[in-house]
Amino acid sequence: MGSAVIGNLQTGHVGLNVTDLERSLPFYTQVFGFEVQARGEEEGQRWAFLGRDGRLVLTLWQQGEQAFSPVSAGLHHLSFQVDSIDEVKAAERVLRELNADFRFDGVVPHGEGMASGGIFFSDPDGVRLEIYAPTGADVAPAPSGAAPTCGFF
Repeated sequence: MGSAVIGNLQTGHVGLNVTDLERSLPFYTQVFGFEVQARGEEEGQRWAFLGRDGRLVLTLWQQGEQAFSPVSAGLHHLSFQVDSIDEVKAAERVLRELNADFRFDGVVPHGEGMASGGIFFSDPDGVRLEIYAPTGADVAPAPSGAAPTCGFF
């Protein structure tokens, strides 16, 4: 069986089911600085398109009936890269004000001896999220040792 020949492939946007759009929308706009690009308010069809700099990044669909399950097949976690650990720490401060649920206390590296790393937390529905920087996280021990931190939270 052959494989498709596809040039310049990249992720478009990520769609998440949420249980309460009014609760999730402020979380994502405050933590990530997303702008609401479009929104649907009809009963049974509530949604929001979120982006930055005119680019669609995330769509929220009020279709979830229960919180995210980390033991079901499907999404493991959603990760966002920023340029610096200072940006990660700024996001951490906002998340603490929002009383977000953190997996680890503060910035941690992706693995033992690695410079990349960040924060690992959950959204209001329990979806696992990560904000990381490529360097600057090697000031703390890796919580999973040599195993990828992002794989075990």
